[in-house]
Amino acid sequence: MKKPLVSIITPTYNASKFINETVQSVWNQTYQNFEHIIVDDCSRDNTWDILEGLEKENSRIKLLRMDKNSGAALARNKAIQLSKGKYIAFLDSDDLWEPRKLELQVQFMQNHNIAFSFTNYKMIDESGQDLYREVKCPKVINYRDLLKNTTIGCLTVMLDKDKIGKITMPNLQPEDTALWLRILKKGHSAYCLQETLASYRLVSNSVSSNKWKVAKRMWKVYRTSEKLNIFSSFCYFFNYAWNAVRKHYL
Repeated sequence: MKKPLVSIITPTYNASKFINETVQSVWNQTYQNFEHIIVDDCSRDNTWDILEGLEKENSRIKLLRMDKNSGAALARNKAIQLSKGKYIAFLDSDDLWEPRKLELQVQFMQNHNIAFSFTNYKMIDESGQDLYREVKCPKVINYRDLLKNTTIGCLTVMLDKDKIGKITMPNLQPEDTALWLRILKKGHSAYCLQETLASYRLVSNSVSSNKWKVAKRMWKVYRTSEKLNIFSSFCYFFNYAWNAVRKHYL
């Protein structure tokens, strides 16, 4: 039986320092039936030149370039629209996958008839050194669980388009969490393959490194996207903040 196609979605912006290593971690996958759609959001460095070179080396890379700098959500949506795979997987331009990530995750989803899966992941520093910090996730997360947590790493997510239907990231940061909430609110649950199959790179001056900015954006998701009242928002935010501290510092 032919293995289902996986569409890997990678937005890039000024990613010349890391993009080679990220793409190589895709090429190293034991599961080879994939297309890698990379959308450059008008990088100002030589990211595009690097990508053109990589495209010549591997026909499974599909390059796109935004007309103007529009942010990761719109870049990902552009790639999703052009994707042909049964499964959608996300990998940002500075993160890495373990070689068996796709193989094990596709198998996990097929064996358990899952629409939404994710995995554990570890953290590395800007130079790629292991920080010996792992995010170990619960076996299953529903909508209310995710309102209180930050445990689903975008770099680990795989979605079944046939089961979920149309996939569009809201243009509201954090756009990945806003999408997961939208999917789970429909009644789906997210299931964790409890193996560490990806590496999240902590980059200085990134949005995720500014915890205050991240917290404000999560508050906006509660109030604007999920339309929660003040009391519910405070309750969920307290749990979210505590779980974020546990994830990063404890």
